[in-house]
Amino acid sequence: MTSGTASGIPAARVSGRAPWSLRRRLVLSIIALLALGAITIGLVSAFTLQGILMGRLDNQLVSASRRSQDFTQQNPGFTDNSSGQPNTNPGGPAQGPDTVIVRIVGGAVATARYYDAAGALHHLTKAQDAIVLALPTDGNPQTVNLGGSLGSYRMVVASTPDGDLIANGLPLTDVNTTVYQLLGIIGGITIIVLVIAFWVGRWVVRIALNPLERVVATATHVSELPLDRGEVALGVRVPETDADPRTEVGQVGAAINRMLGHVASALTSRQASENKVRQFVADASHELRTPLASIRGYAELTRRGDYELPPDVVRSLGRVESEAVRMTSLVEDLLLLARLDEGRDLERRPIDLSTVLVDVVSDAHAAGPDHVWSLEIPDDPVTIDGDRARLHQVFANLLANARVHTPAGSAVTVALTAEEGRAVVTVTDDGPGIPEALQPVLFERFARGDSSRSRAAGSTGLGLAIVSAVVEGHRGTVSVTSSPGTTVFRVELPLA
Repeated sequence: MTSGTASGIPAARVSGRAPWSLRRRLVLSIIALLALGAITIGLVSAFTLQGILMGRLDNQLVSASRRSQDFTQQNPGFTDNSSGQPNTNPGGPAQGPDTVIVRIVGGAVATARYYDAAGALHHLTKAQDAIVLALPTDGNPQTVNLGGSLGSYRMVVASTPDGDLIANGLPLTDVNTTVYQLLGIIGGITIIVLVIAFWVGRWVVRIALNPLERVVATATHVSELPLDRGEVALGVRVPETDADPRTEVGQVGAAINRMLGHVASALTSRQASENKVRQFVADASHELRTPLASIRGYAELTRRGDYELPPDVVRSLGRVESEAVRMTSLVEDLLLLARLDEGRDLERRPIDLSTVLVDVVSDAHAAGPDHVWSLEIPDDPVTIDGDRARLHQVFANLLANARVHTPAGSAVTVALTAEEGRAVVTVTDDGPGIPEALQPVLFERFARGDSSRSRAAGSTGLGLAIVSAVVEGHRGTVSVTSSPGTTVFRVELPLA
């Protein structure tokens, strides 16, 4: 299986995903970098703040542990107030609300209590006691989750002078709340900054890509120019401000300008060569008309003389005369094409296409009585500004083409209509059709359906080329659609 790249098809087209534009890539890259930076700053700030707050909390915890140790040493027979009422006679160490104090005697919890913000005494559950008993006794603060209504605590276990253990704990609620608030603030600010950066980035990238868009506009304009024929003045260039080689876009613009310069030179050379060929054809055609007329005249004069000529001489003179006629027709066609290439030999007068088609179909009926000819024209005149003789030649060539390339008995229909400011003439036949490979080059000069030169048909390969040149000289278009059994030539001309 060949990949999309190997077959010349972009991967994005193969997968069905539209490729991202450079503008989108740049904007999204900027947003992604800003988001990554903001996330990094937020996390670093949160961890740093958490470390600072945890350090302060640990200092408070160590102080609370010392107070508990001092109180225990001074009051060895101290017992808790277990009534669950507000502690009116605390008798214990001065500690803040929600501070957990656990006394461990002989590996078992003797007292485990804390006072809430209202001063009410609470005792730990057995599960919470087990969590405290599992703490290391090295005097280093540890983070534990006591569960229930207490949640996360920072606790430290210290030894008393009498060999017992006492554990103190401070809640992490304030620390976590402060860190979460910081993260929320940073997150909100990040979202606002990203939204602003998105719109500002779009504006900045659009301004930055304006030179590239101008370069693209220049290349697009050049691509729309008719460079395939005729004299071309390729004066389009990328502006000098967008062709500065010190910038990336300027390097592209300068490269396009150099390419356009080479293309202009090539087009100028091609046009000069074509002009020489056209001039040679026109001069040769003009010069050949006189000797060809002389050959025909002398051949006809000799053949019609009052003296006896051998039959083979008479036949040879007939062949000389017929070939002179064919060559005269070819010379006339070449001379007409040369004049049309120069924009000459066309008149501009109001003419009714209906009368032209009536004459053309009548001539075609006389030349090909073995075909079925039909004409469909509207009741109202269809008037255009054009050259009557040349348009007569256009439609005569189309009908001659249909007569020559279709078998006897074929039906040929000529129809005239007016559509949206244009006169439309169609020539339709039910012959064998035109080969598909020939249709793209059908209106080129010397194009033939048969590679051999058919002398019986008398074709020079210039008939349809003349049709195209004359129609284009009238600012019209000609096209063909063909399939076995149906061939349609369509000529469109602007109405007067």
